[in-house]
Amino acid sequence: MRHHPSGDRVRRRRGLLRSGGLRRRLVIAFVLVAAVSAGALAVASYLLVRQARLQGSLSTSAVQAREDLNLAATITYPEAGDFIQAYEQRGTHAVLVFPAGLTVASDPEVNPPLPVVLQDFVWHGQLGYQRVHVDGQPYLILAGQVPESTAQLYLFFSEQDIDHALAQLRNTLGGAWLGVLLVAALVGNVLARRTLGPVAKASEAARMIADGRLGTRLPVGSVDEFGAWAAAFNEMADTLQAKIVALSAAQAREQRFTANVAHELRTPLTALVAEASVLSDQADHLPEQARRPVELLISDVSRLKVLVSELMEISRLDSGSEPVQHELTDIRSVVLALVSARGWQERVAVDGEPLSLRTDPRRIERILANLVENAVEHSGRDVRVHTGTDGVQACITVSDGGPGIPGEQLPMIFERFYKADSARTSAGSGLGLAIALENARLLGGTIGVSSDVPSGSVFRLTLPVQPTDDVNEL
Repeated sequence: MRHHPSGDRVRRRRGLLRSGGLRRRLVIAFVLVAAVSAGALAVASYLLVRQARLQGSLSTSAVQAREDLNLAATITYPEAGDFIQAYEQRGTHAVLVFPAGLTVASDPEVNPPLPVVLQDFVWHGQLGYQRVHVDGQPYLILAGQVPESTAQLYLFFSEQDIDHALAQLRNTLGGAWLGVLLVAALVGNVLARRTLGPVAKASEAARMIADGRLGTRLPVGSVDEFGAWAAAFNEMADTLQAKIVALSAAQAREQRFTANVAHELRTPLTALVAEASVLSDQADHLPEQARRPVELLISDVSRLKVLVSELMEISRLDSGSEPVQHELTDIRSVVLALVSARGWQERVAVDGEPLSLRTDPRRIERILANLVENAVEHSGRDVRVHTGTDGVQACITVSDGGPGIPGEQLPMIFERFYKADSARTSAGSGLGLAIALENARLLGGTIGVSSDVPSGSVFRLTLPVQPTDDVNEL
């Protein structure tokens, strides 16, 4: 079984899908709307009630103040003491102000300062009012000019009851607002679950299809937008399943065709190779005009042998029948032996730190042979193999100083039979890099490529330092 590097990303994406982020946003939006609406209603209600209570208090007090001003019309300063004491008995603090700064208060011990603005207003002969706090208690001051007199009467009406009632109203409205938020959160959560239920089902169905369960479908249980969506999803899933089945069948036919061609060519190719070997031995004894065609024939047979060998290898990789034998491998020694065996000592430099891995040495050699051969054939100079590790992954880079690969060709460089220069006549079959990549995947690694025209290319093989349990359990 092959390990897919994208598995971690898929699991993280599933975690995000399951986190309920959209449902939380809907609930928060619902609660915010309810909070703003209920808050605005509560504030408006409080202001209206407050305005009504204060206005009622002012109207009642104004009527009382006019009556008291008329009663004070015949009061002189010597008589003011007895007159003003009557207000204290009924719970209203009163102050009579006569010319020359003479002041008589109903309670001399409680003599709050008179607002300057209100005094100026009263001096103009108008009935005025102002709300103040005396010793922390709210009062409504009504003041006016005593008729047919130069005296002024200031009456302090307590609004403590109104203030207490408004405080109770604020607390009640605040508690009701919090209750509305709680109910809105509960209702919003229920509505969000019901509304997003089809979305969650569709997400789960999409994940199941992505996992390969192509027969997954959504129930079409309603005639609303979600029902139409489910029907469209099922239609898409049907089309996708048909396409994937057709592609799988085509891929299987292609693999069988490749395997059959390679198998059928092997027997006659063996005979051709033997005959070409005989011709090669006798080439020096042939006439000059026949020697060149014989050399071309031998070269073409060699190329055909390599092609058939690679076709058979790619067929085995496709079928999953290639075993992997892990053992402790000195990567640097593998590279040096490869370079020496191919006679590349003058063209390939090897550097980097010693690197030992538990991996399949045969496949490592196959991968590096294809990468280095590709660099030697298409650059011819400055080929360098570097080995290293970061403690988690081992990295072997094969760089060259060749012409480089254009950026638009990099995504296709590992495709089978692909050649960056389709017009070139090199001996390569276009399968070497594809075989190298498949072998790297078998070992739990991968191959990347970067290139800078015209500075050269870098192929980077990365492998796990230790083979994992889920790589290539055959």
